[in-house]
Amino acid sequence: MRVVFAGTPEPALPALRGLLASARHEVVAVVTRPDAPVGRSKHPQRSPVGALGDEAGIPVLTPVKASEPAFLEQLRALAPDCCPVVAYGNLLRREALDIPVHGWVNLHFSLLPAWRGAAPVQAAIRAGDEVTGASTFALEEGMDTGPVYGTVTEEIGRHDTAGVLLARLAESGAVLLEHTLDGIADGTLSPVPQPVDGVSYAPKVTVDDARVVWTHPAPAVDRLVRSVTPAPGAWTTFREARLKLGPVLTTGEGGLDPGAIRVERGRVLVGTAGAAVALGDVQPGGKRPMPAVDWARGVRPEPGERFGASEATGSR
Repeated sequence: MRVVFAGTPEPALPALRGLLASARHEVVAVVTRPDAPVGRSKHPQRSPVGALGDEAGIPVLTPVKASEPAFLEQLRALAPDCCPVVAYGNLLRREALDIPVHGWVNLHFSLLPAWRGAAPVQAAIRAGDEVTGASTFALEEGMDTGPVYGTVTEEIGRHDTAGVLLARLAESGAVLLEHTLDGIADGTLSPVPQPVDGVSYAPKVTVDDARVVWTHPAPAVDRLVRSVTPAPGAWTTFREARLKLGPVLTTGEGGLDPGAIRVERGRVLVGTAGAAVALGDVQPGGKRPMPAVDWARGVRPEPGERFGASEATGSR
C-alpha cells in the first residue's frame, strides 16, 4: 500500500523504520509537527520523525494544523491507501480522515479502552498496573475511541520508568502496526469496536503533576517518580529551591515523618506516609544529576529539615 506516515517524537521512529524497510508498503511522505526551537540557542530543529524522513529522501509535510487547505491538497495529491499514525500530536478533522482509502490507523501505547489520551504509559505505571500494551485502531474524531485492529501486551517491570517501558512498547508496537497494515492490504483484518466498560483516561502530564507528595505511601511515591522519568521529571523542594529526583527505592523502614531527611552511610532516606524511600540520583537547579549521597554531602541537611510542602498535588 501507499502510506503517508504521521508522527513526531522518538517513540514513533521504530514504526517508521519498519515501514521504510517493508517490501509490502511504500512510505510516500511523512507528516510531522513543524520545526521547533531547541536548547539555549532556540534554533529550529526537525522532529525525530521529520529528520528520518529527510534521511530517507521522502517528502516531509509540517502543517501547523492538519486542517490547513494547502496540507489537505498535498495529502490528496499523494493519494495514500492508508495513513499510519504514531504520536503525531496534531488534531485530525474529518476532512483529513476521509482522504486515505483505508483511513488512518493509530498505534496507541495502551490496551484500549484503558488509558485513552496523551500519556498512557505514564498513567499505567502511576496506577500500579502490572500489564499494559499497545493497540492499533481506526482513527476517529473522538479521543482514541475507534475500533481496534489488534493488540500486543507487555508486563510492567518493578523498576520500569516511563522511558524504559515506552521504548519497549515502541518496538513491539512497530511490529503490530506493520502486521495491521498487512492485514488491511490483504482484506483479512477488520477492526472491532472497543468495549463500553473499562474506559480510563490519561491526560498529558504537567510539571505540577510531577511534584512528589511525601504524605502519600512509599509505593505511590515510587510509582509517581518512575512514571515521570525521564520527562517531565519528579521534583520536590529543599530550602525553597527545586530539586529533581530520579527513581527511588522503597525500604520498608519506618521512623521518619513525611518529607523528613536522614543521611546515612551510603544512602539518603526520606519519610513518606509509611516506610521511607531511599533516593537515587538527584539534580539541583542548574547542575547535573548526582548521587543523593553526594548532594547531601554538599548541602548538609540539618536535623529536622525536610522536603517540600506536603499539601501539593501528587501521586495517589
